[in-house]
Amino acid sequence: MTVESTTKELSWAQLIETEKQKDYYQKLSQWVGQERQAGKNIYPPADLVLAALKRTPLNKTNVVILGQDPYHGEGQANGLSFSVAKGVRIPPSLKNIFKEISQSLNISTPIHGDLSHWADQGVLLLNTVLTVEQAKPQSHQNKGWEILTDEIIQYLNNAPQSIVFLLWGSPARKKIRLINTQKHHVLEAPHPSPLSAHRGFLGCDHFNQANEILINSGRKPIDWALP
Repeated sequence: MTVESTTKELSWAQLIETEKQKDYYQKLSQWVGQERQAGKNIYPPADLVLAALKRTPLNKTNVVILGQDPYHGEGQANGLSFSVAKGVRIPPSLKNIFKEISQSLNISTPIHGDLSHWADQGVLLLNTVLTVEQAKPQSHQNKGWEILTDEIIQYLNNAPQSIVFLLWGSPARKKIRLINTQKHHVLEAPHPSPLSAHRGFLGCDHFNQANEILINSGRKPIDWALP
């Protein structure tokens, strides 16, 4: 693990390049590639697996939304957790996210599910596992992605800025062990899936709380409405 002084200059590209040299990453990459070559539908497409890191630079990250694994339906996962491209039907988990935002912040429910507007404002939209097989949720757990996302969280933990972590669901909430809660702010809730949203995600007020934390530290709040 690098020390804080070097993390300040680190980019996600440098982190990934370092991880690519490690045995776990090479085995993971080989396994996912073999799954694709075997004709299985793996989401998101290979060029979008690391889209969250490419969209939101480390030094611009103020909020992290951490979910479980990508959407497993055709045409849904695009590398940003919970996001789908414009024109794609809004998945149930995202509907609950929009419901919570609407109730908490009194803003209109978006008509599309493209969350890149959040990512561009410094919201890192990350999952604990970065690929999945079609129609098989959690099918790529324990293959190595958790090691990579542990590294990502640790680099965020050592970033110079204070970050608001929104941890949704059990896999995400386990990452709290990697976060210095004296330096950063951690908000936890059940996953927004219809299976668990009623157990505390709806009504969690995370979006409002995150903005209050940012404002209190002299930073701009996130515009959670989607253009």
